Amino acid sequence: MIEATRIGFDPFLGWPVLWLVVAVAALAWLAYVFLRGRAALTRGLGLTLLAAALSNPSLVEEEREPLPSVAAIILDRSESMQFGDRANAASAAFGALRTQLEADPSLEVRVLESDPHDDGTHLYGALEGLMADVPRDRIAGAILVTDGQVHDLPAGAARENAIGPVHGLVVGDPDRGDRRVQIVDAPNFGIVGETASLVVRVDDPDGGEIEVGVSLNGGPAERVRIKAGENTPLPIEIERRGENVIVVEVGPGREELTLANNRTAATLAGVRDRLRVLLVTGKPNQAGRVWRDLLKSDPSVDLVHFTILRPPYKTDYTPPEELALIAFPTEELFEEKLKDFDLIIFDQYERRGVITQSYLANMARYVADGGALFIAAGEPFAGPGSLARSPLASVLPASPTGTIRTGEFVPALTESGQRHAVTAPLEGQTWGGWMRYIEATAPAGDVLMSGPDGKPLLIVDRVDKGRVGMLMSDQIWLWARGHDGGGPFSELIRRVVHWMMKEPELEERRLSLMAEGDTAKMELRTLLDTAPPLQLETPEGRIIEPVWTQKAPGIFSAEAPIDQLGLYRAESGGLEAVALNGPANPKEYADLQSSTDILSPLAKETGGGVFRLNEAGTNLPDIRRVGARGAAAGSGWLGLRERGAYAVRSSTSQPLLPGLLVAGLLVVLLILAWRREGR
Repeated sequence: MIEATRIGFDPFLGWPVLWLVVAVAALAWLAYVFLRGRAALTRGLGLTLLAAALSNPSLVEEEREPLPSVAAIILDRSESMQFGDRANAASAAFGALRTQLEADPSLEVRVLESDPHDDGTHLYGALEGLMADVPRDRIAGAILVTDGQVHDLPAGAARENAIGPVHGLVVGDPDRGDRRVQIVDAPNFGIVGETASLVVRVDDPDGGEIEVGVSLNGGPAERVRIKAGENTPLPIEIERRGENVIVVEVGPGREELTLANNRTAATLAGVRDRLRVLLVTGKPNQAGRVWRDLLKSDPSVDLVHFTILRPPYKTDYTPPEELALIAFPTEELFEEKLKDFDLIIFDQYERRGVITQSYLANMARYVADGGALFIAAGEPFAGPGSLARSPLASVLPASPTGTIRTGEFVPALTESGQRHAVTAPLEGQTWGGWMRYIEATAPAGDVLMSGPDGKPLLIVDRVDKGRVGMLMSDQIWLWARGHDGGGPFSELIRRVVHWMMKEPELEERRLSLMAEGDTAKMELRTLLDTAPPLQLETPEGRIIEPVWTQKAPGIFSAEAPIDQLGLYRAESGGLEAVALNGPANPKEYADLQSSTDILSPLAKETGGGVFRLNEAGTNLPDIRRVGARGAAAGSGWLGLRERGAYAVRSSTSQPLLPGLLVAGLLVVLLILAWRREGR
């Protein structure tokens, strides 16, 4: 214990009222002097004595217990510390510092290791949390052991109120470089089929032009060359609705701390402006009206519908001015504007010279180039005017046998249909019967629904870049009309159309990957009985091989523990999927070079210093105790302030101006003032 004596004040009226009284008394005294009062000195002494008495001064004797100053040591455990010998050097320096400071009885040492899973290195936030319950007049200082890459330091005027002094001990080789790629700017969404602009930057110690690979949704990478250190826009064509994952990667450079930042990604949402559909009905029929009603009810569909009422060779003597119909614009539709349509539907169409063979050949090329075609077959499909006997046959997965079967049958899902994303959700529903079936064989494609005797009813197929669907019956309208209990007419057609529009959630072979926190989850949809082997590539290039677990026929899932931020890539049976764990461009990998530049402004503002350690972390600066003010760092040394804080364990006080004494003195001063003024 330490005994100390001080003068204390406990105003009777409170400090605000006391200062108001002093101000009024001072003004009154000045007015008295201005009016040439003869007892200015005496009255001034009286007012001063009154103010002093109201402040209630006392002589305080205390027993004080000294309190230790508090110093903090923060060890950086972020992912950037795992490169080279940084972690070992930092651990050695941390241990030596802790031992040295804990040996000083006048110091309370608090230590903390930062969370390695944060996006970026948040050392200053950790420091504030560690010292939140410590009064500022007890803080001796803080020492940060890091590679210098700290992402939450206060800036500008905020540094003046920072906890200080803050010292930095920086580990790592400052001459070690690293090549890295980042997506500087990416749009959140874009129109399917149009081009979006992606801004990419590659940083490399050697500079020059660097080859960059850009891939979309796991597809083959397109190679472009960009100049290092410059923001470069790259055009990206949005290929599908929903989530589009763009991956940008560069090969290893001459110097590499890690390959984790040689690959990055962005997610772009594809939206369809409008779905442009051409519906050609071969003759008026019940199904044609149902098709039209279904497509017109969707506000996102622009429908062009033509019904062929008569073939060109039919004689009709009706004067043209009395006709209410327009000529069928075959040249405009099937040559000039064919590629403007997203989907073409033929409903019970028969070749009767309206659409020529050359136009049908154009349509086959349209499908191969990425278009979508749906055939709703009727009786004409089994005859000599069938589309299967035209150039369009090259893209059709099924061909008719020439037999038309009548009589009620109930459509059923095939084994593939029970697994395919288009029809699997429809299993278990009650379906009504149909009355007519166009018998066909399906040497290509996937048969999702079957008719009489298990014959192909609904077939879908991929043709080069495009897709084709075929329905071998003209009776689907019975479901729409509710015959025999009806069936999922609109849902089935909607899902088939969306599959032909390449919606990712309806792909029959699809690998999905989701990386969140410390777990990566993968799901595979396939038409096979067994799943091919799975490989998961981490951001640093390490390969993990999780084991599939079957959840349902054709659906497999797997999980794997992960411990890094960045881009993960899964591969199984030729399918690829990518996912980001954390942000697209993790701060932790944005700059891995060991540096003293980031900490230096904060250290300077708070009176601290920044020191670089050797590879072993053994060249620690000398640690000194310094006063509450002035510099706390110098050449080869750092200082922790001696705050001199204490806790009062007991105290006694003795009034310095007792009331009777003050009253007597005031009376004497008033008498002297009156006497002076009375002369």
